[in-house]
Order: sequence, then structure tokens, then C-alpha cells
Amino acid sequence: MKGMEVSRSLKNLLYEQVARVGKALASPKRLEILEMLAQGEKAVESLATEVDIDVKLASAHLKALREARLVQVRRDGKRMIYRLSGSDVAQLGVTLRDVAEEHLVELRLALQQMMAEPERLTQVGRKELLAQAKRGDVVVLDVRPLQEFDTAHLPHARSMPLAELAQRLAELPRDAEIVAYCRGPFCLMSDEAVDLLRKHGFRACKTTDGVSEWQAAGLPVTRRRAR
Repeated sequence: MKGMEVSRSLKNLLYEQVARVGKALASPKRLEILEMLAQGEKAVESLATEVDIDVKLASAHLKALREARLVQVRRDGKRMIYRLSGSDVAQLGVTLRDVAEEHLVELRLALQQMMAEPERLTQVGRKELLAQAKRGDVVVLDVRPLQEFDTAHLPHARSMPLAELAQRLAELPRDAEIVAYCRGPFCLMSDEAVDLLRKHGFRACKTTDGVSEWQAAGLPVTRRRAR
């Protein structure tokens, strides 16, 4: 009987430790923060702005993520800079979203509203898109901020942040299709980019993939070289 009690106590402890991660993920804003950090390390003030909450609340969410060992922090002068604890955390976010999409009809319906115009999506798979970009048949356009591009980006992609796109249209070829991407399927920057490009006569579409989705599929990304 005593052995069974010890076994049950140990089993409870094991599940409790795993549940720490589940509890940390049980917040829409924390999930969004993790998605932002999957793009590269960021200061708490930047995260607060991106996810539309105040700094105090962002710090509280980050504390919960730190306690679950999902993020790490370093000090840069007076600023606190956060990053994911590992690439597996970014993959966890992709897996969680994929499971939710598979089983939650509400999520599928919301995504369908975002993708109401299927012709805006690239019609080729990931590997073919990679091959086309390598050959120069398409221009893969990363419309995230430059810092995120510098951290990691899709191979052969060109950085053109959304905020700069309207002023840099002359840099883009008129005879090639342009495929825009940003932070993943919940990100709308690529949609704005496609709208702008099409308005100016470019052949443009988007992929819902971001760096995390690309890596989760086992495909390579280009990373910033260590200085």
C-alpha cells in the first residue's frame, strides 16, 4: 500500500509539472506574446504595444511565462529584453494552433473569414515555393519589421517592412509574382501588403506561413550570423 501511495504521489507530481506549461498557455495574450517572441527577442515595452496591453500587464504575463520556463530575460541598460527559451517553444505554439484548428469549428470559421478570397493565397506548396524563389521565378517578400527579418527569415526572401512598402515599390520587379508573408496565419500584415501591391498593378498573393510554421514543417530558415 505504501508503494502505491509513493507511486501515486510521484505521478501527481509529474502531471503537475507538465500542467505548469498548460497553465502558462491558458491566456490569449500570452499566446500572442509567444508568437511575437518567435519572431525574435523584444523589449517588454515593444511587446505591450504589439499585443495592445499596458506594460504592467505585459510584465505580469511575461512573469507567468518565465515561471513555466517558456521565456528568458536579459537586461539591456534599463530595458528588460525577452526571448523564447528554445525553438521548441515556437513549435509548441504552432502545434497548439494546429490542434485547435482541427477540433474547433469556431476557429476554422474565423480563419475562413480571414481568407475569404482564396485566390489571394499562393497555390503552390512550401517546397515548390522554395524552389521558385531560389530560381527567381517569384519574389518572396517578408513584410515584418527588419529586426525580425534579421533574426530569421524564409530562404531567398527579401525584406520590405509593411511600413516602407509604399515608398519602395520601384524596387520590385513587374514581371514576377510576389508572395508576401509575415508572422503566420493570424497576422494581417501580409494581407495589407497584397492589397497595396495589387492596387499598384503587381501580381501578388500571400502565404499564411511564417518562420515558425516553416520550421515546424522541417524546412530551413536563414538566420542572422553571430557577431
